[in-house]
Amino acid sequence: MADSRIDLDEAVELTRTGDIWLFRGDSIADHAIRALTNAPVNHVGMAVVLDDLPPLMWHAELGKGLRDVWTGDHHRGVQLHDLREAVKQWTDRYGQRGWLRQLSVEVTPAMEDALLTTIARMDGLPFPSTVGLIGRVARGRLHRRAPAELAYCAEVVASAYTSMGLLDGSRPSNYYDPGKFWSGDDLELRLGARLGEEIEVWDTGVRYW
Repeated sequence: MADSRIDLDEAVELTRTGDIWLFRGDSIADHAIRALTNAPVNHVGMAVVLDDLPPLMWHAELGKGLRDVWTGDHHRGVQLHDLREAVKQWTDRYGQRGWLRQLSVEVTPAMEDALLTTIARMDGLPFPSTVGLIGRVARGRLHRRAPAELAYCAEVVASAYTSMGLLDGSRPSNYYDPGKFWSGDDLELRLGARLGEEIEVWDTGVRYW
């Protein structure tokens, strides 16, 4: 695990569209996801930072505690949340450690438009059941595309990256798991982009174990 650390206020100020947020928890479900995917983390989201909105997080989860900025309601599955609220939910309510990886490429207006099209298409898709998640990841490892009516967190980020031209689309979105976005894995980015090392985000309002 990386040693760099900044507080949440600084992380929210620094984050830009395409930056990756990663989380690691200690619950039975968290351990199960990491065991299933052989990954060091169990959740991934992507920052969406547009001119007239606060920083947002694009991800998927089972909970519906936060308002979806895209639809204006509360629902499970694929969601677009206020980034600060989403990070605090994962670190405070869910008791997880969080990391930021910054994307080192200019996000153009065309890439933003493609991202917004993906958000409009995917927002509200249900999160798969545990059995469904296992099946989707297994199909992905065989480079077989899973049905599009469900999505888990890494699929959401991979779909966004593909639409923006950062991934070439040769692998289906269900090939990816949260650990694919952790440093040292085989994430092959296009357009000269790369992701920086993990920076742990420390919420000063949370008591960590």
